Amino acid sequence: MCINKFANSTGQGDIESHGPVGYDNGITYMFIQHNNVFLMTASRQNCNAASLLLFLHRVVDVFNHYFEQLEEESLRDNFVVVYELLDEMMDFGYPQYTEAKILSEFIKTDAYRMEVTQRPPMAVTNAVSWRSEGISYKTNEVFLDVVESVNILVNSNGQIIRSDVVGALKMRTYLSGMPECKLGLNDRVLLEAQGRSTKGKAIDLDDIKFHQCVRLARFENDRTISFIPPDGSFDLMTYRLSTQVKPLIWVEAQVERHSRSRVEMVVKARSQFKERSTAGNVDIQLPVPSDAINPNVRTSMGTATYAPENDALVWKIKSFPGNKEYMLRAEFTLPSITSEEAAPDRKPPIRVKFEIPYFTVSGIQVRYLKIIEKSGYQSLPWVRYITMAGEYELRLI
Repeated sequence: MCINKFANSTGQGDIESHGPVGYDNGITYMFIQHNNVFLMTASRQNCNAASLLLFLHRVVDVFNHYFEQLEEESLRDNFVVVYELLDEMMDFGYPQYTEAKILSEFIKTDAYRMEVTQRPPMAVTNAVSWRSEGISYKTNEVFLDVVESVNILVNSNGQIIRSDVVGALKMRTYLSGMPECKLGLNDRVLLEAQGRSTKGKAIDLDDIKFHQCVRLARFENDRTISFIPPDGSFDLMTYRLSTQVKPLIWVEAQVERHSRSRVEMVVKARSQFKERSTAGNVDIQLPVPSDAINPNVRTSMGTATYAPENDALVWKIKSFPGNKEYMLRAEFTLPSITSEEAAPDRKPPIRVKFEIPYFTVSGIQVRYLKIIEKSGYQSLPWVRYITMAGEYELRLI
């Protein structure tokens, strides 16, 4: 009955083209698709749609952890386990335990292990639902990666029409016991509250989102990021920088057609960051006519490969130091038979990918990372910075 109403609320057309939220007769339906499976929730109340959609994505993560791949066949083969997982993940319509590592401690996919009476892990009866007790490592280490993705969109006139930076603090923790971690950033609000100088050092971050392990009340009170970390990999925090960013790698392209049988392309790529930094794995995808053949390419640095399946010329530069400029020249042959009134092709943008280690656009800095555990062991924190291209497009051709 509920499934039929869900189908009615999303219309009789292609469900994949419908939005994730539908409404019918006082019931709101929200769904996501993963492979050939739709996961749907229904609510009679005015609930937080984003939290329900997030819960559905967590369900997908847990099922992938148990079944390797979530699809119709894996659901049919593991119906009993699916029922048990859903029973633990939600009670009376409220999400409970969504960490796959914790669930796997007392819900076993192995039938032999399921016969043994299992004692609920401490994480289920503890306030720290994302970490079990009794974890032990010979070497206690924490790896923190500050990763920033630069999103740039430049129009045909060379004007920047979109510019923002999305960052994440990605952690991998291998710590024994129940450690308390404290992280300090060069946050303007915190430095001003402490009476420190913020000239040239402090940053303003927008849309900050934390992992559930972070004590939000503590952060709102004194801007200290305090938490008991999960074991393994997780995203501690994500943020956004909305100020306009100068393109780190600028690409200029000139295209000339000769007598409708040959096209010539001259491309300049220039790095616009300081010389002490170096971009690696630079990948510049240049659009070419779909009927181009017989490429003749010369580059001052790197290698260029013609990818006819993508109608593109891919220019790869392994190492691109700051404040440098490189050039590419390419010639393509075109079919000699072309309509005089043929409309000009609508060309896709130039797409750029790169990675710059030991560099951040926002200037974010980890001032300290303290690990405190009651046993008093020494731990080794490692911090790494990296900037990479996100949606980085230049519509210049």
